[in-house]
Amino acid sequence: MMEEEELEFVEELEAVLQLTPEVQLAIEQVFPSQDPLDRADFNAVEYINTLFPTEQSLANIDEVVNKIRLKIRRLDDNIRTVVRGQTNVGQDGRHALEEAQKAIQQLFGKIKDIKDKAEKSEQMVKEITRDIKQLDHAKRHLTTSITTLNHLHMLAGGVDSLEAMTRRRQYGEVANLLQGVVNVLEHFHKYMGIPQIRQLSERVKAAQTELGQQILADFEEAFPSQGTKRPGGPSNVLRDACLVANVLDPRIKQEIIKKFIKQHLSEYLVLFQENQDVAWLDKIDRRYAWIKRQLVDYEEKYGRMFPHEWYMTERIAVEFCHVTRVELAKIMRTRAKEIEVKLLLFAIQRTTNFEGLLAKRFSGCTLTDGALKKVEVPPPCTNPFLEDEPSSEMEELPMDKGDLDQPKKPKVPENPFHGIISKCFEPHLYVYIESQDKNLGELIDRFVADFKAMGLPKANTDEGGAVLPSCADLFVYYKKCMVQCSQLSTGEPMIALTTIFQKYLREYAWKILSGNLPKTTSTSGGLTISSLLKEKEGSEVAKFTLEELCLICSILSTAEYCLATTQQLEEKLKEKVDASLIERINLTGEMDTFSTVISNSIQLLVQDLDAACDPALTAMSKMQWQNVEHVGDQSPYVTSVILHIKQNVPIIRDNLASTRKYFTQFCIKFANSFMPKFINHLFKCKPISMVGAEQLLLDTHSLKMVLLDLPSIGSQVVRKAPASYTKIVVKGMTRAEMILKVVMAPHEPLVVFVDNLIKLLTDCNTETFQKILDMKGLKRSEQSSMLELFRQRLPTPPSASEGPGSTSLTAPTPEQESSRIRKLEKLIKKRL
Repeated sequence: MMEEEELEFVEELEAVLQLTPEVQLAIEQVFPSQDPLDRADFNAVEYINTLFPTEQSLANIDEVVNKIRLKIRRLDDNIRTVVRGQTNVGQDGRHALEEAQKAIQQLFGKIKDIKDKAEKSEQMVKEITRDIKQLDHAKRHLTTSITTLNHLHMLAGGVDSLEAMTRRRQYGEVANLLQGVVNVLEHFHKYMGIPQIRQLSERVKAAQTELGQQILADFEEAFPSQGTKRPGGPSNVLRDACLVANVLDPRIKQEIIKKFIKQHLSEYLVLFQENQDVAWLDKIDRRYAWIKRQLVDYEEKYGRMFPHEWYMTERIAVEFCHVTRVELAKIMRTRAKEIEVKLLLFAIQRTTNFEGLLAKRFSGCTLTDGALKKVEVPPPCTNPFLEDEPSSEMEELPMDKGDLDQPKKPKVPENPFHGIISKCFEPHLYVYIESQDKNLGELIDRFVADFKAMGLPKANTDEGGAVLPSCADLFVYYKKCMVQCSQLSTGEPMIALTTIFQKYLREYAWKILSGNLPKTTSTSGGLTISSLLKEKEGSEVAKFTLEELCLICSILSTAEYCLATTQQLEEKLKEKVDASLIERINLTGEMDTFSTVISNSIQLLVQDLDAACDPALTAMSKMQWQNVEHVGDQSPYVTSVILHIKQNVPIIRDNLASTRKYFTQFCIKFANSFMPKFINHLFKCKPISMVGAEQLLLDTHSLKMVLLDLPSIGSQVVRKAPASYTKIVVKGMTRAEMILKVVMAPHEPLVVFVDNLIKLLTDCNTETFQKILDMKGLKRSEQSSMLELFRQRLPTPPSASEGPGSTSLTAPTPEQESSRIRKLEKLIKKRL
């Protein structure tokens, strides 16, 4: 019973002492211990096994038990000490709490005393400062009253003096006094309810009105609308009157300026009336000469009369420009049929020069109603390679290749006077556009005639492959027209000129480039030479001469130059035209046209070389391959193909040295054309003996090596062929080699033969399989079962056909096939 009670006690104790993981972790952090007895997952059995790992260790059991009992007694002593130490904690805590409460009560009493004293001090300070605040208010009010009285005295005296000086026309004193009176009156806006103040304000307004009328009358007397100008020149009275006008209503100043400028330009309207001979465009210089003399005369006579901030000289020039634009527009509408392009360009050039002169002399601040616009000059450019823009003289600059793609210079601020007069010429720029249309048409015709007179480029000279001179001439003329038109207008005329550019770019592409590509005997009218690619027995295939090859390369290089320069021309046109019209500038169609010329030229070169190789391939297909008895050097047809390649490719490469990428395209297109044709002729070689197949495999390898070396064949500098080209050649010729290996392989057993064929020729179909069987010389009766088996095995993936007898195509006779391959390698090495 005692043991059962002890067990129950232990279980209850364990249940009580079961701590949560968080509490256990906190205890381990506060009281770290390595003793297994302190662990939460303590296992008594494991602990005992640790103390007595073997039976021999049980001999020390008494000693271990004594140590544990000693440890238990120590723990009991510690627990007892802690429990006894906690008996007086509650009493000490209550005592400390009572003392804290007493201290809080004492502190609260002291705070209350301090608060009462502070309130009494605040009340005392308020009583002391009450009288001081009253004195401050009195002082401020007194100061305000004195200041206002002084202003009132100044205002009353100023109004009286203003009225007196106005009657005596003492404008010099009035200018300073009026400004002061107006400033003082601003202080009385909040006192306008007082009758006396309101009366003074009305007197000031009346004086201003009287001054304005009086000054206008004085200017009308000095500069009458009808009659001549006063010979005595400006007076000091009018100069001071202008200073007064600065203070008065701005409309007075505007009225003075308007009347003076109108009177100043009245002579101009008479001299250059529409019915006068001097008013026409051919004498437009006289208009600008007249205003220059008038401005000089104004500076001498009236320069000091008007304030500098009125910018009277600039205002006269601006008004002259407005009047001139209206008058020129009117007379050009009346005499539109008399306008010729040379006369129009002459007038525009003189006008833009005059506008440029105005921009150098004046800031353009009077062109807007806002404040003076400060023209910021860009910092000096430190790049020595930037060229200046064409000057207003419309100088011609050559347009070399890449000229349009140079680094751009920081833009000079726009001329504020640009178009102020020349805008009137824009409706008549169709004359200029029509003239350029005509000139470009004549230029293209001259290019055609020059090309016919020049003839084909001479062989063994630098002419072949060079860009045609007419191409540079065309773009030089384009640049001249673009610069001229952008100085005339950046609006719709630029769009019209762009349309003309597009028209003659297309004409140049078709008349000069495509129109002069060597023609063939084909009656289809196209640029192909398909008729020359037909097999001809007993006759030589027509080929391009050396001069014709050079011409094709020259046209290709020219088209490439035109393509690049047209793209740059489009970018320049977009820079010149207004931002709202940029989307209408699009030369993509013309660039596509030049791309078409390039493609046609490459195709001609490919077809020419391809046609030259045709007789050799035809000869290959007509050989009796079943009668070949031994494998020798490469066959004659291979030698013929290599000969044609070595004749044509170096010429083409040398003439396309400046356009290397298009030579690479030529090589790729030729390889893509030649390899399928070669495979098709391989299928015509039937039947083929084992030795014949070996000879064909040797020939195929020779052609493969020649094609891989095609880009640098016949060159002293050997370059590695482009990776894209090499990949195409390896893929195409490897297929031909695989076909021949299949032909060489024995066709027994059938399953092995078919499965290995599918592995080697992944793209093989029934038609190709039929051709391979024909090359092997099998009868139709034998082919039927093989075709049926091929159709059954074709959908099966290569991995499914693995078996003991299908590891390789040479499995039936490995020694024989290995011997043949070694023999082929020796022959190839010997030939190379």
